[in-house]
Amino acid sequence: MKNNEATARVVIENVSPVIDGGIYAIKRVPGEKINIEADIFGDGHDHIRALILYKTSNAKKWKEAPLSHVVNDSWKGDFYVDELGFYEYTITAWIDHAETWQAGFVKKANAGENMELELRIGAEFLKKMAKKAKGEDAQLMKDLAAQFDKPTDYHATVELGKSHKLERLIADYPLRENPSQSNTYKAFVERNKALFSTWYEFFPRSSSPDPNRTGTFKDCERIIPRLANMGYDTLYFPPIHPVGESFRKGKNNSTTSQPGEPGSPWAIGSKLGGHKAINPELGTLEDFKSLVKVADQHNIEIALDIAYQCSPDHPYVKEHPQWFKWRPDGTVQYAENPPKKYQDVLPINFENDDWENLWNELKSVIEYWIGHGIKIFRVDNPHTKPFVFWEWLMGEMRKNHPEVIFLSEAFTRPKIMAKLAKVGFQQSYSYFSWRQTKAELTEYLTELTKTELREYFRANFWPNTPDILPFYLQNTGYNHSAARFVLAATLSSNYGMYGPVYELLENEPMPGKEEYFNSEKYEARHWDWETVTPFHELIAKINHIRIENAAFHSTYNIEFCETDNANLIAFFKQTSDGSNRILTVINLDPNHKQSGWVKLPLQLLEVQEGHTLKMHDLMDGTVYNWNRQWNYIELDPRFISAHIFRITLK
Repeated sequence: MKNNEATARVVIENVSPVIDGGIYAIKRVPGEKINIEADIFGDGHDHIRALILYKTSNAKKWKEAPLSHVVNDSWKGDFYVDELGFYEYTITAWIDHAETWQAGFVKKANAGENMELELRIGAEFLKKMAKKAKGEDAQLMKDLAAQFDKPTDYHATVELGKSHKLERLIADYPLRENPSQSNTYKAFVERNKALFSTWYEFFPRSSSPDPNRTGTFKDCERIIPRLANMGYDTLYFPPIHPVGESFRKGKNNSTTSQPGEPGSPWAIGSKLGGHKAINPELGTLEDFKSLVKVADQHNIEIALDIAYQCSPDHPYVKEHPQWFKWRPDGTVQYAENPPKKYQDVLPINFENDDWENLWNELKSVIEYWIGHGIKIFRVDNPHTKPFVFWEWLMGEMRKNHPEVIFLSEAFTRPKIMAKLAKVGFQQSYSYFSWRQTKAELTEYLTELTKTELREYFRANFWPNTPDILPFYLQNTGYNHSAARFVLAATLSSNYGMYGPVYELLENEPMPGKEEYFNSEKYEARHWDWETVTPFHELIAKINHIRIENAAFHSTYNIEFCETDNANLIAFFKQTSDGSNRILTVINLDPNHKQSGWVKLPLQLLEVQEGHTLKMHDLMDGTVYNWNRQWNYIELDPRFISAHIFRITLK
């Protein structure tokens, strides 16, 4: 045992946030706070001091933030992060002998004891402290030490020993003798878009204004201003690569295609190339780069699909046959999810001896598109590839491209989704699509924001995807879709929509399934991209409310408010400095007017009942004065499904 271990008397336990004992880094964005908690105690009754030490991983010097005793042996503190990349943090704690001495000094002096010896002990502490101080404080401590050693006025000197002046000096210049230190943990700080983003998905081959041809990247450029006006900042495309010919799927997932049918974009690869090639029907690489540039001019980023799978025609199959599973009859194992069969898709076999070359090649796919301006990727079915591969790949990306964001498309079991988030995926699809009632939504958001998931799992709420048309939305009208959209956009700081089918209310399902009939996954569609509908206006209004009100830029600040009606869900969000405060109330019943009473969180607002609050309804511009804790709400889905109040103190 080292000497500092033998003489350290403070125990530091149960540090949080820590993911799996520190194996994984917690996640933040610049400007976010990391709240640290720990159990800290020592033997006896001596006073303890504790600090958070933190720094960026490449910095040499640690910064400090105080930890404060809360109750029993619990301590809390916090610090803010402001740079991209890894941060490190640890806790140091020690017995503060000077503070312990002064606390005892006060008790003894008040009891009338002779304090001459105690003053001399205090003088020794002051001499040590003065060596670390500068300027007036250093001189003050030297003077006090001299006076404590040889007091000219005993009673006045005792009062100095009890004084707040001395208490302040002891607090400002602590003697860190025999400190204990916790393990060192990591946080990874990603750009703000990892926390706040607004996604729109459409198939580029369905972008054509001409029903007699499929869309191109040039057609997509025409749609960009429309999406920008609607308030979207991320445009996600399904795979844009050449589509395989072998076993090409037809309309509605038919196992045989008709001449001219485009097949599924997820059947990647043909004689024209693989994951680094572009389907020539969409345009050229130069056309794609032009689209990225146009999108950037409208503050929209293009997100690409990463689907690590191949059609039977992919160049990898011939060039690297060892990367696939071969069956006894000489054919390659295709993807299956019984009773579904995907003959047009070959999964990659990660259990092969050439795994290192495979991993590097798959990484190079992402690096290729990063080189062409792409910094956001939606990853298809990551839960069907090894976690060890993702942990390596995400580590490489964090090291070389910390600005890149990955969205995990893993609608699977909770622990698997959590593991993918731990190893580095910045955002994750969620169970929002299947949470409908007030109780279900409240429970799910509480799990996401008030448990350990808050530290690493960023849910992205999608009311629909090309794969998912929830039963709740099937064959319904505006009210159903509008309510789900408003919920997604206001509950979560990250949300997405698959369009234009959603806002055009195209929701005919495959009978008995949560899938679209005439799905764009298997055919090009022609949409009306020009007409502005009430739904477009609602989307634009909500998205711009999100942009203009920073309280919506986080999911983790949500606090649910009581209502006396199960069809009304209410929640409060505010910025950390309280400069932006929002109360949202949504009618979960798409068919009927609902009314009831909503309880304001007066404690969070830091006001008492009777204080008048101005409630600015951002949906219609009306301003109300509320001065009670419980207030009446009425929402008729025929006209409006939500109130979004910006709260100001009158």
